[in-house]
Amino acid sequence: MKALEGVKILDFTHVQSGPTCTQLLAWFGADVIKVERPGEGDITRGQLRDIPGVDSLYFTMLNHNKRSITLDTKNPEGKKVLEQLVKICDVMVENFAPGALDRMGFSWARIQELNPRIILASIKGFGPGPYEDCKVYENVAQCTGGAASTTGFRDGPPLVTGAQIGDSGTGLHLALGIVTALFQRTNTGRGQRVTAAMQDGVLNLCRVKLRDQQRLARGPLTEYSQYGEGVPFGDAVPRAGNDSGGGQPGRILKCKGWETDPNAYIYFITQAPVWEKICDVIGKPGWKTDPEYAKPAARLPKLNHIFETIEEWTKTKTKFEVMEILNNYDIPCGPILSMKELAEEPSLRDTGTIVEVDHPTRGKYLSVGNPIKLSDSPADVTRSPLLGEHTEEILRQVLGYSDADVRRVESSGAVGQLASHAAAQ
Repeated sequence: MKALEGVKILDFTHVQSGPTCTQLLAWFGADVIKVERPGEGDITRGQLRDIPGVDSLYFTMLNHNKRSITLDTKNPEGKKVLEQLVKICDVMVENFAPGALDRMGFSWARIQELNPRIILASIKGFGPGPYEDCKVYENVAQCTGGAASTTGFRDGPPLVTGAQIGDSGTGLHLALGIVTALFQRTNTGRGQRVTAAMQDGVLNLCRVKLRDQQRLARGPLTEYSQYGEGVPFGDAVPRAGNDSGGGQPGRILKCKGWETDPNAYIYFITQAPVWEKICDVIGKPGWKTDPEYAKPAARLPKLNHIFETIEEWTKTKTKFEVMEILNNYDIPCGPILSMKELAEEPSLRDTGTIVEVDHPTRGKYLSVGNPIKLSDSPADVTRSPLLGEHTEEILRQVLGYSDADVRRVESSGAVGQLASHAAAQ
């Protein structure tokens, strides 16, 4: 039995943040019914296409394990179908623009009237405040949540990260809120609203920088490279390059082959407890007792020289050779792994972190699998649905529609042409 088996999710989400949330719930066994517009569907079906006329990887990699129903909610019959779905589902998830649900006639009061036990989960750009009506996308969230201002090098502009911490990160936050609300409902019997704002989600992931902002008010941040270089701090947390957020000096260093391989690098941390081991590995045993190098405080002004010396050693070996040597001494490190290397890593395939999925029109492709592993509920990744693929199935099996009901709804145009009828033609 899957962990969320029996839970019905009405998925009114699109693009990335909401679909990330509902896909995770689907991986855990929830029955996720994705509502899409007839003839169009989720906008990402057509975005960044690499094969003409086929659902894009952007869509397929965010909508595994779901069922798709096409529904025109402006059509009276379509609105009636939606009301019936609201009545029987446990959770409704949406990431519309502010006020969109109200304009559809599905205010929180109306949703509660239809189903007092339902949980309405929403992703918004901002929480209540001056920007709550503004649209937000991934990079906007990173900029307004504190990530961009603290990413990059201090002599360069702010940078966004390639990790989708605004969209996917907020989707993960919302999923936690949903299962928490489901658990509380077992005690109260009532549904509730769950909201996750993208700005809030990014800020939560940047908490160490908020920590440093408060420390900065009491003096310079001594573990930052600029302190050792004698560069004064301003009144806000600066960009710190590749310094470690944990307070231990760290840098990304070149390894053998860096001249031609843009990923021939390794992250190296000069952690105090293993400093003497580092000295032995890089051939500087004298540093262990030298008063200018033996203690962390003495090393701060010399970090650039120290890392340059370590880099001379790392450049003689591949990043994997460096990692193997350092791990033997419990010296923290991490090779810079490219997407190609990750896609080809057998251990990630074995654990289901990367999966190969077969799609009826796309063929086989790679996707991420469930990053959270449950011993009693393994996650099977099934392909994303074709547009409206399960419309008739949901009408019959979920809502109990008769043949006459199905024909009536289809003839009204509320659901578009059903897949079975299209195939027959």
